[in-house]
Amino acid sequence: MNEPFIQCNENYLHIEKWQKTNPKLIAGFTTRNGGVSTPPFHTLNTGLHVHDEHKDVITNRRKLSESLNIPLSSWVSGEQVHHTNVKQINSNDKGKGAITYQSSIKGIDGLITNEKGILCTAFFADCIPLYFFDPKTGYIGIAHAGWKGTVSRIAEKMVQELQKTGVNKDDLFVAIGPGISQQFYEVGENVIKHIDMKDREKTVIQQANNRYLLDLKQLNVEILLQSGVLRHNIDITNYCTFNDKDLFFSHRRDNGKTGRMLGFLGFSI
Repeated sequence: MNEPFIQCNENYLHIEKWQKTNPKLIAGFTTRNGGVSTPPFHTLNTGLHVHDEHKDVITNRRKLSESLNIPLSSWVSGEQVHHTNVKQINSNDKGKGAITYQSSIKGIDGLITNEKGILCTAFFADCIPLYFFDPKTGYIGIAHAGWKGTVSRIAEKMVQELQKTGVNKDDLFVAIGPGISQQFYEVGENVIKHIDMKDREKTVIQQANNRYLLDLKQLNVEILLQSGVLRHNIDITNYCTFNDKDLFFSHRRDNGKTGRMLGFLGFSI
């Protein structure tokens, strides 16, 4: 499987194929490298909600904004509460969540827009980043899909919200970014009971003592297919946040004391 996320520099990877389709598109995912944060957030932590030094996080974000050539004042973030609420954003939302976590859009895990000059952002350290792009209408979206958001079908909700704007499902591209892979994601019955039996066959490996290995990336693929997205329009990364320790933070690997990568998607003006 070809890797959709290509490392651009030490700071981030980008979705090269999409950006070739539209040169104004900015689409990617940061690494943990090239920032100023100190352990356990070393070095390019972009999360404001993990007890890192605020000034260091802002320095990291400003460094990235300069590299992407889109100002921090144009970033927009949702609060990320592991729900399925999606918001269509516009220029009035610029700056929300950019400098303080408290200013993030409340109760939101998915963002969509078709306006230029806005960077949709979301934060990750094992959860699954979902990217959406319709080259015909110019609509884009990003969603944060942990296990709760995934089993509650935030991927389907994103497709539905994009359809409301006039997006045709046949034209919709989706990329599944770096997150924890199945071999490292052991969960209990409390998680598995929320997954339909037909999906368990393709996404769950049963272990001993009522433990299971869950493939969150593939579960999102199954939900996207059920939502009408065409399989050849879905790209899945090979990167694993748990295993690729030199590139990424991992909440599970690092026992909860770690930084956050940034998923970003927008159009330059």
